[in-house]
Amino acid sequence: MVGAQEVTGAIADPGLTSLAWIVVLLPLVSFFLITFFGKRLPAGGAWIGIGAMALCLAISLGILLHFVQGGEASEASVSWFRIGPLEFELGQLVDGLTAVMLVVVTLVSLCVQVYSLGYMHGDARFTWFYAVLSLFTGAMLDVVVANNLFQLLVGWELMGISSYLLIGHWWEEKENSNAAIKAFITTRVGDVPFMFGIFVLTVAAGTSNIGRISEVAETGEASTLLITAGALLLFGGAIGKSAQVPLHVWLPDAMAGPTPVSALIHAATMVAAGVYLVGRMFTVFVHAGDVALDTVAIVASVTMLIAALLAMIQDDIKRVLAYSTVSQLAYMVAGLSLGEAGYTPGLFHLFTHAFFKALLFLAAGSVIHAAHTNNMSEMGGLRKMMPLTFVTFSIGSAALSGIPPLAGFWSKDEIISTAFREGNYFVWAIALVTAILTAFYMMRVVLLTFFGAYRGHGHPHESPPSMTGPLALLAGLSVVVGFLGAPQLNAVFADWVHFGEEAHAEPFSYGFAAVSIIGALLGLLVGYRLYRGWRERDPVRRLGPFYTLLERKYYLDDVYLKGIVRPLQYPIPRAVDWTNQRVLDGAVNAAAWATKKLSLGVDVVDKRAVDGAVNGVAFGAGATGGLLRYIQSGNVQRYAVFLFVGVAILAIAITRF
Repeated sequence: MVGAQEVTGAIADPGLTSLAWIVVLLPLVSFFLITFFGKRLPAGGAWIGIGAMALCLAISLGILLHFVQGGEASEASVSWFRIGPLEFELGQLVDGLTAVMLVVVTLVSLCVQVYSLGYMHGDARFTWFYAVLSLFTGAMLDVVVANNLFQLLVGWELMGISSYLLIGHWWEEKENSNAAIKAFITTRVGDVPFMFGIFVLTVAAGTSNIGRISEVAETGEASTLLITAGALLLFGGAIGKSAQVPLHVWLPDAMAGPTPVSALIHAATMVAAGVYLVGRMFTVFVHAGDVALDTVAIVASVTMLIAALLAMIQDDIKRVLAYSTVSQLAYMVAGLSLGEAGYTPGLFHLFTHAFFKALLFLAAGSVIHAAHTNNMSEMGGLRKMMPLTFVTFSIGSAALSGIPPLAGFWSKDEIISTAFREGNYFVWAIALVTAILTAFYMMRVVLLTFFGAYRGHGHPHESPPSMTGPLALLAGLSVVVGFLGAPQLNAVFADWVHFGEEAHAEPFSYGFAAVSIIGALLGLLVGYRLYRGWRERDPVRRLGPFYTLLERKYYLDDVYLKGIVRPLQYPIPRAVDWTNQRVLDGAVNAAAWATKKLSLGVDVVDKRAVDGAVNGVAFGAGATGGLLRYIQSGNVQRYAVFLFVGVAILAIAITRF
């Protein structure tokens, strides 16, 4: 059972694995400390976040070493609360996959926080930036260690809130606030099926425990239809978080945020969470119906190709990297779609990509910090002014392009070759074409940014050590981490993520490697031929109508804007307002009018009938009383007259009748 192992029995020596919860807790504590006390501390409290992350990295490395030395996995939890038969837990599942991701997240986050000392220096909300950065990292770490889906959901949603705050950090500019709102809403769309997927799998297994759900899927205790529905719904969440078609549109716009945020989102948090989710719940996807993995493969293949094409035409250096991230995330998802054979390649690319993509974004930030622009058309010639940034960016570009022996070569080649071996020629062909396009657009970026004459108006210079130090570290890792998956070196990465099972490593295929290398070199060559000299008119404009299609981003933003956003902003609100005023308010006003008229009628009846009757009775009583008073006056003569008249009338009546 890959993806999640149900850990049973006592663990005699769990080592540092029992301390994984500290790795989650420290950034969250850091968030509160920086928020409440940061402005009173040196460096705005930044060193609290950096120190906490350094300690988290040390513990994470210890946990990974535990597995390198053959240690055992561990799982622990405490009861949170209970609703009927369903018990909610707070727990941790620490296996090889967890250990790998803990190191990735904490290392990249530490680099980003150190880098931000220089990049964000002097920012008006410097302290708040570091506070939310800690919250963002803590949320991702919770996703990594959670042993149940509801706890994972908590971290998942906290990441959404944190990304909104960080992308919109400079909210005074409308572009930034719009990007934050777009990211938040788009990812929430994916979260709806994700939550329903959690409900479905919890019902199927009777628990939200990931290990138990995986066991139910593997043993067939729940129906295939139910497991398939749960898998597809979970994948909806991955589509949103990992920016896959059709919810990929938020990620390029998220580049409006500070560059350190972009690096963290693209390398180790947020977008990595979707891929990690598929990896963690991999047993569910494998034992669902064929439609589940087929859907994953189709979405990934379409995404990787269209994103790579969009990266070819961007002028904003961060947008090139953003579309590249979308494409590479699809690479990982495509690897996982290949079934059990693709489990290790997909996760290995997630691992290697984190280092060279963080490197590329931070190096791009160094360039932007020096040139004061994101546009490559206003750069050029920076290799002489920023030699360290140039070297590190070139290493990251080569790794992303799949040039051996850098990290990206090993993981991308493994996905491409596995797709061919598994007979999925559709994924294989798309992945190979995407690899060629990746090399092409990265050569374009390097040439436009660092070669030729400087076309800007500032005075670029190398960034301070707080920024270049993380670049050097990540560049070194981008060179060496690929060897962890090299078959020639026993592919130890496979042993880590297949904990508890024998990892079957395919022998290295020099034929497939040659195809991958030739494809990458072809892309680099075409890119060099087209961009070795600066031209005012971008050569890719020769694509004509297809260029227009790419420039308009396949019109997807237009469809969403005009088909969803604008109707929600104008016609629908106006219709609701009209209904409110004419129908609802009309009904209320009509009821008020009717009530008023009815009250007037009641008033008339009350005054004329009820009061009249009462007054008539009173008048009659008064008149009768007056008559009786007159009759009963006590005058004897008057009584005699009344007696005589009465007798007379009686006599006449008797005589008459």
